[in-house]
Amino acid sequence: MGKILLEKLRETHLQVSPLLVSDPASADLKALENWIPEDTDLIVNALWLSDPEAAERDPEGTHKAAFSLPLAIAEFARDRGMALFQLSSCYVFDGRKQSGYITSNPGQPVNELGNWQWECEQALRTLLPRHIILRTGWGLSRFIRKVQKSTASQSALSLPGRCRGQPVTVRDLARVMTAVVLQLDCGAEVWGTYQYAGAEEINLYELGLAIAGLPGIPEGIRVVDDVPEWGQLEPLNTTMICTKIRNTFGIKQQPWRSGLVDELGMAKKPEERGVEKAPAD
Repeated sequence: MGKILLEKLRETHLQVSPLLVSDPASADLKALENWIPEDTDLIVNALWLSDPEAAERDPEGTHKAAFSLPLAIAEFARDRGMALFQLSSCYVFDGRKQSGYITSNPGQPVNELGNWQWECEQALRTLLPRHIILRTGWGLSRFIRKVQKSTASQSALSLPGRCRGQPVTVRDLARVMTAVVLQLDCGAEVWGTYQYAGAEEINLYELGLAIAGLPGIPEGIRVVDDVPEWGQLEPLNTTMICTKIRNTFGIKQQPWRSGLVDELGMAKKPEERGVEKAPAD
């Protein structure tokens, strides 16, 4: 996510100072003044957490990455007159609503990731008025990896058809974030919470079938409509209404299907993409 976003931002007139935090769980949150230049106007946290399974496996790391780190950045930004762009996700919702969620709906998370993202959202609203919180839909690459893993093990892939939502690709999300940053640079005072996901609602079983039918995915993979163990972490409904970001920034939803092949290409290992791996130090 950070790499693609940086490429997008470098195509603009903006002065960008990239910072790579290789391990958020072990980052020294007291050393932010050594990381962030004094003349920074906006801090963009490009750490995109959209996998509740990974969060359950590492609750302490998730707490630090999804809550402690952005909170420390927000405090740093507040004290120096900076603004913050923070990513959240559809997992702040419990999935019980029959229709799509709007930005003002309260979060009632059912998993570790959503819990800390919702806590983070509330803290930012209190701590730093000049903030953008952007909730996203499902990370498409997560489910591409599930299909690839199933293909490699030649086992059936269980995906719950009862769970519906909207995927989003990395490149599309980077497009949206860049568009927002550019308008903030023009002086737009439009701080607050927004939502973005790809156009077209789909359930996870149908999403698995769509990925399995891509060129480059071996034939014969079996996708079944069933609830795997990790399916208990998935709210039944994570669809979001994205009209606020359209009305405020003029950003329209793009169909996630148009980015499927590109996302699959990015999910491949370097050698599978024809890229030579760099020699180890």
